[in-house]
This record gives sequence, structure tokens and C-alpha cells, in this order.
Amino acid sequence: MTTLVVCLDRTDDVGRKTGLHSPVVGWEAVRALVTDVGLADPEDSSVNTLLESLRVAQDLRDENEEVVVAVVSGDHESMVSADRAVAAQLDDLIADYDPDSAVVVTDSAEDERLIPIVESRVRVDSVDRVVVRQARDIESTYYLLKQFLADEELRQTVLVPIGLTMLVFPLLATTVGPAKGAAAITTVIGLFLLYKGFNIDELLTRFAHQTRESLYSGQVSVVTYVVAAGLTFVGLFAGALGVSSLGDTPGVVLPATRFAFDSIPWLAMAALTASAGRLLDEVIGDEPVRRSFLNLPFIVVAVGLVIRGFSAYFLEQQGVIEPFVVSAYEFGVFSNERFVMVAGERLALFVVSALVVSLVGAQVASSLSESHGGDRTDGGADATTDAGTSARSDRSDPELTDGGANTAADPDRDR
Repeated sequence: MTTLVVCLDRTDDVGRKTGLHSPVVGWEAVRALVTDVGLADPEDSSVNTLLESLRVAQDLRDENEEVVVAVVSGDHESMVSADRAVAAQLDDLIADYDPDSAVVVTDSAEDERLIPIVESRVRVDSVDRVVVRQARDIESTYYLLKQFLADEELRQTVLVPIGLTMLVFPLLATTVGPAKGAAAITTVIGLFLLYKGFNIDELLTRFAHQTRESLYSGQVSVVTYVVAAGLTFVGLFAGALGVSSLGDTPGVVLPATRFAFDSIPWLAMAALTASAGRLLDEVIGDEPVRRSFLNLPFIVVAVGLVIRGFSAYFLEQQGVIEPFVVSAYEFGVFSNERFVMVAGERLALFVVSALVVSLVGAQVASSLSESHGGDRTDGGADATTDAGTSARSDRSDPELTDGGANTAADPDRDR
């Protein structure tokens, strides 16, 4: 068994420093090449690579294997010419020594790109990469930086923000001061990291795609979404007006509760409008209506009632709003009496109403889903029946039966 221990040098560092032409074959020739390369450039890692090739060859000889050690170099003019030169030298070595396997020795990631060329010509049993111990961390960092700079997406994500920061900070430091400039840049970087961390760009792309598809397909939800957006702005405006009516109120709990109390009816209407539009799209479409879309409007109303009830309870406890008063006339009783509902009773009424609405929604969604499920079952049965009928008709086709019989009776007729 003959093993080829080949030292790869893609950029021909050995040839340029010693003036020798590759391939260099044989123990003594490679041993002399070590001295020549070391005298030409003692700091070159090729010296260690050549010594490693000799060591591997010596270990294999100690195991009674026939070993051929060689140094193969490329061309420093271009990568294509270098790879072709290495391929031609490997062909000559294989033709002269006919090795059964090869052990490849390299000293860089650049040389490791030649390994597929070696594998295409002879079986590679081992790859030995030599890294100088004193420069191991430096070389690893170098290759990591090289791979980083080769990735276009990483360059745009990391290098561009750093470059903009280095350009903008001196301008801000000279105009508004170093502290404000650093605060502004930190804020922008934080927003950028959040933008990338939450994949907002993908969400915006998906939203734009869905909006375009909805516009082209003429879905009802496009109109209802616009109406829901308008109702949302109205709700936010109503909440802001409610907060402004409080005046200078200390703390944030009471203003937040007032904002929720005034805005939640409009926000609930907005969510209800949007969900109704999505439900109409499901009803108009060919597919059966999913249970989640049937139950969503009831859930929106129930959540709105709960939030409204709790916010009203806290505001009434603080004296911001008056107790809920209902006249007897509203219940059909001709009387001047009035029923005053305290905060706890109002909260209980809202909570019970929310529970009733959610239960009704669940029941409606369940009943409608079961009716649609029966339609799907019938459709599946019809499809199965049609499929079985089609399969039986194919099997009963006399032409197909005759063709199969003739083929089975005379399989060599086409020959």
C-alpha cells in the first residue's frame, strides 16, 4: 500500500522564495527544501508545514507503509491557474507512483480549498492543518474576520451602523455637546437593535404583501381595517381628552385608568369591525369558516366589558365619575324613583355580562362549526365515492384489461 503525503501550497510561496519548481518529491528533496525556505524566510509558516509533512511520512514508514512525500505548489498569478497547476502536478504524481491513498498537509484555509482537487484523483485518508502555536489566536481571528467581511449581509448590518456612528458623533458633539450626541446615537442604535431583534422588517414585508393581496382580491376586510384604524384613532383621542380633563393629577395610575375608561368603547368597536370584516371574508370564501373567526367578535366584546367595568370601578372609588343611576321609567315602571348602582354592583354587572357574552360566543361558534363539519364530511364521502367509482371504472375498462392480459401473455413480443 502506497500513501502519498502531499503538502499543498496554493499561492506558490515556496517557489517564489526559493526559485524551485514544483512538485518536489522525495524525503531528501523535501528535507533540503525545508532548509532553503527557512533561510529565505525564517518566519514563514511553510517551514512548519514542510516539517509536518516529513513527520507524517516518518510515522507512516515506522508502521511499515510505503510513503511518497511531495510538495505541490500552484501559481500566484490567479486562483484558476493555481488550481489547474496543482491538478496537473497531482496527475503526474499519481501516474508515476500510483498511490492508494493520500494524507494532505496544509497551513491555511486558502490551501484547504485544494482538497477537493486531491479528493477527485485519490482517496484522502487524513487532512493535517498546521497552525503555529504562537500565532494560533491571531490566525484564527484573521480567518474569522475574513469570513465576516466576505458576508455582505453582516457587513451591512454591522459595519454600516458603526461607520455612520463615527461620522455623526463628531457633528453632534460640536453642535449639541458630547453628552447629548452620545445619548442620541445610543437611542438610534437601540432602536436599530430592537428593529432587527424583533424582525420588524420581515413583519412589514409580510404586511405589505398581505395588503397588496387583499386589494387585488377585493376582500371586505380591507374596508373594515380602514374603518377600524379610524375608530382606533378616535379612541386614542377620546382617551387623551379624558386624561386632560383630570388636570394636574399626581401619579400615572389614575390617568391610565381614565384613558382606558374613555378609549375602550372605541377600541372595542375598532376590533369588532376588523374581526367582522375578516369573518365576512371567511363566509364569502369557498373554505368553511374557522371556529376562531366565529368566536373572535364575542371575545372582543367580553374583553371590552371587563376592562370598562374595572376602570369604572377604580374611577368611581376615586370620585372621578358618578355612580351609575337608572330611573324606574327605563324598566317600564311609571315612577320617579331611581336605582343607584354602586361601584361593586356595576363591576359585577360588567363581569357577568362579559361571561354571558363569551359563553354565547362559544356556543354559537361550536354549533356553526359542527354544521360546517357535517358539510365537509359529506363532501369527503362524495369524493371518496367518486374516487372509488373512477377506480372501478378504470379496472373494468376492456382496453386496459386486454392490454394487461396481452402484455402478461406475451412479454417478449416487443423484443
